[in-house]
Amino acid sequence: MNIQQLTPNIGAEIEGIDLNGLVDHAALSQIHNALLQHHVLFFRQQFLEPKAQRNLAAQFGDLHIHPIYPPHPDAAEIMVLDSHQQDLRDNELWHTDVTFIETPPLGCVLSAQKVPDYGGDTLWVSAAAAYRDLSEPIKQLLLGLSASHDISKSFPDVRYARTEEERQKLLSAKQKNPPISHPLVRTHPVTGEKALFVNEGFTTHIDGLSRCESDALLDFLFKHSTQPKYAVRWHWRNGDVAIWDNRITQHLANFDYGDVHRVMHRATIIGDKPY
Repeated sequence: MNIQQLTPNIGAEIEGIDLNGLVDHAALSQIHNALLQHHVLFFRQQFLEPKAQRNLAAQFGDLHIHPIYPPHPDAAEIMVLDSHQQDLRDNELWHTDVTFIETPPLGCVLSAQKVPDYGGDTLWVSAAAAYRDLSEPIKQLLLGLSASHDISKSFPDVRYARTEEERQKLLSAKQKNPPISHPLVRTHPVTGEKALFVNEGFTTHIDGLSRCESDALLDFLFKHSTQPKYAVRWHWRNGDVAIWDNRITQHLANFDYGDVHRVMHRATIIGDKPY
């Protein structure tokens, strides 16, 4: 494999490997090590079928089934993001996937099935690099705090409960996933890196602070952690695959392609409890 770093803080493109079928142990180990170093990896035009994508993701761990987005009919572990079937505006918001559960995802495997000729780029930022750049007094403040993450913030009734069937599905998802607290700064279980673990998509407030204090600190952290210097931007081609470490990144999918059809498949790997 040829691994080409894309920015100083995050991102690498990998060539010379076919992700279809089971990846052998040596190659999987190399991908895993590259993921720990670069946080998000890109593979051009792999054209993964749903079952192959599921099998690839399962080599990293058990898979999560999303409570709201629809599964692929050929592989329930593959979540379908279809711009002609769903309102995907919530993805144009910096977020870390599924932080509203006790064990947020280790990572994700995203496959581009149908993308616009232009527009629809996705950006990732390194939450570890953002944490490293904070001053020592702010780091010490954050290390003693936790924050609440709530599924309702990115899945409001007005957009995801338009029919009775959708309302019941959303109600069930909220009942099964009540708000949960995670540390503002989490430690990577493999590398020991510390990273900011708040995101605009699901973090609602900092525990123990007044609303005014919480809003001010979260606003600062959201803006600080999503600066361009911490980011990598990927322009998709059909068949491309991205694998990212969800524990120390955030991402944003640009919704700048209007009515052009965009279809992405995502497999989500269950992680561990943040600490």
